[in-house]
Amino acid sequence: MHSLMPMDHLVADIAIVGGGVGGCAAALAALEAGCRVVLTEETDWLGGQLTSQLTPPDEHGWIERLGRTRAYQCFREEVRSHYRRHTPLTDEARRHPCLNPGNGWVSPLCHEPRVALTVLEHMLGPYVRRGQLLLLLEHAPVDTRLDGGDRLATVVVCEVRTGIARELAAPFILDATELGDLLALAGAEHVTGQESQVQTGEPSAPAAARPGNMQAFSWCFAMDHREGENHVGTAPPGYDFWRKFRPALSPPWPGPWLGWGGLNPRTMEPVRYRFSPHQERMESMGGLWSYRRIIDRSLFAPGAFASDIVVVNWPMIDYLPGSLIGGSAANQTQAREAARQLSLSVLHWLQTEAPRPDGGAGWPGLRLRPDTAGTLDGLAKAPYIRESRRLRAEFTIREPDLSARCRPGERLGERYEDTVGIGCYRIDLHPTCGGDNYIDVPSLPFRIPLGALIPVRLENLLPAAKNLGTTHITNGGYRVHPVEWNIGEVAGALAAFCLHTKQTPRQVWRKSEWRMAFQDTLAQRGVELRWPEDLNLEDGDSHAHAQRAAR
Repeated sequence: MHSLMPMDHLVADIAIVGGGVGGCAAALAALEAGCRVVLTEETDWLGGQLTSQLTPPDEHGWIERLGRTRAYQCFREEVRSHYRRHTPLTDEARRHPCLNPGNGWVSPLCHEPRVALTVLEHMLGPYVRRGQLLLLLEHAPVDTRLDGGDRLATVVVCEVRTGIARELAAPFILDATELGDLLALAGAEHVTGQESQVQTGEPSAPAAARPGNMQAFSWCFAMDHREGENHVGTAPPGYDFWRKFRPALSPPWPGPWLGWGGLNPRTMEPVRYRFSPHQERMESMGGLWSYRRIIDRSLFAPGAFASDIVVVNWPMIDYLPGSLIGGSAANQTQAREAARQLSLSVLHWLQTEAPRPDGGAGWPGLRLRPDTAGTLDGLAKAPYIRESRRLRAEFTIREPDLSARCRPGERLGERYEDTVGIGCYRIDLHPTCGGDNYIDVPSLPFRIPLGALIPVRLENLLPAAKNLGTTHITNGGYRVHPVEWNIGEVAGALAAFCLHTKQTPRQVWRKSEWRMAFQDTLAQRGVELRWPEDLNLEDGDSHAHAQRAAR
C-alpha cells in the first residue's frame, strides 16, 4: 500500500503515530467506527513486533478460544488462511484447525513476518482505497504543538528518506510508537525505567528509583541452515568484543554472553540451552532451533523449503550497554549500531565457534535470510522493544494487581470495574541496561483498566501500545502482542466514541453511565472485558512454562 500525494498539512478525525501492533489495531477500530484516520509508521512495514521487529506472537494457553479481541482472532485466522490458500502445506497440516506454520513452541501461531504484513495490509486496504485512511510509511514524529491549553493540536512527522515534514492535525492523537515518543515530544507526564518501592508499593521494585534503568532491547534476525554449505563471512567489527563480553549483572550471569549457559528466569538456577538445526522436536522446553521457528519444512510439500526458518530472539542478543530512551541522539544511534553488531556477532559465533552436541564447533551452513526480514542484511528492520516510556495515567497498574504471589488462593487479577479488555502473561522482565538480571513473577489472568489510558493532564492524547499507565514491573505482563493489540484497539475505539458523543476520554472514565456505554461498544466489537470466574489456571500454564524458556 502507498501513501497519498505529499501534503504539508493533513487533517483527520484521528491521527495515529506508530504503525505497530497497537497502531494497526487502533486504526481498524477507528475506521470501523467511521472516522477518518492518518496512520504513520517509521519503517516501510506495518506491524511492529509481528513484522519489522521479527517477533512471532507471545500468547497464553487459552488464546485459541478466549482472552483476545475478535479483531485479533480474525488476524490470527487470516494468517492461517493465507498459508492454506497460498502455500503447499501437507494435507495433514492444511486440515489442522490450529495450524502453526513454524511449529515454534513459544506460541501456537509462529509465522513469517511477510504473511503478517500481507494480512494487515488486507485488513486496512479497503479504507486506503476509499480515502478514509491515509497511510504514511517511513515517517517519524519530530515535534508537537499544544493549543495553548491541555490539548495536543498537531504532530509534525518527517519523511525518513527525504526529510520532508508534514503536520498532522486531529481532535484525537494516539501514541502508538514503540518507545512512547509522543509522550516526550508533547511534554506529557510520563515515567521511564524503574520506580522505587516507596513510589509503587511493589515487592519487586528496588529501594531507589532508577529512571535510566530499562530492559534490554534486541535486534532479531532470521536464519536457516544449509547442510554442507559454507556461509561464513568476515567476522563483524565488534566480534572480538562480544565473544569476550561478560555482563555485569546481579545476580551474575553464569559465563560469557555468547555461550550456551544461561539462567532459568523463574529460579535463577543455571541452565544450558540446546541447539541443533533440524534435530529438535516440537516440545515444551525444546531447544533454541525450534523455539521461535517460523517455518517447519516438515509441514510443507517435499522441496517447498530447503530448510526450516527460525528467528533468533535469544538472551545473547539482548543489548545491555545502553538504551534507546534518553541521552543524546548520537548515543542512541551508537546503541542501535552496537546492537546490530551484537546480533551479527551471534550469527558468526554460531557459524564458527558455538559448541555442537557432537563435540565439534560451529555450523557454517547457517545463513541470514534477508528475504524473510525484508532487509538487505537479514537483520530485522527495527529493534525489538520491550520497554517504552510509560504514561502517568489517572490509574497505574501495580504488581499486587496481578501477581499470583500477592494474591494467594485467587484465580484472577484485580477486577477493575473500568475494564476495557483482558490479557495474560507472566510479569517477565529481561536483564536491564543498569545491571539487573531477570525479574520473573507468576501472574494471574488480568484486566486492562481504562484509567491506565487516561493522561493525568492532556485531554486528547491516548496511549495505544506498551506506553499505558503501568510500572516498570507490570510492563512485563502488558507488553506482548495480544495485549498491545487490545490496548490499541481500545484507544482507537475510545477516540471514535468521544468524537461521536462529544465527551472527553476523562469524562468517559469518570462518569459511570458513559463508561458503561463505552464498555457496551467494546463488547459489541468483540472485546472481551472479563475472564470467566471459573477459569482453569492449569489450562493456561500448560503452554506458559514453554513461553519463558530460553527467552
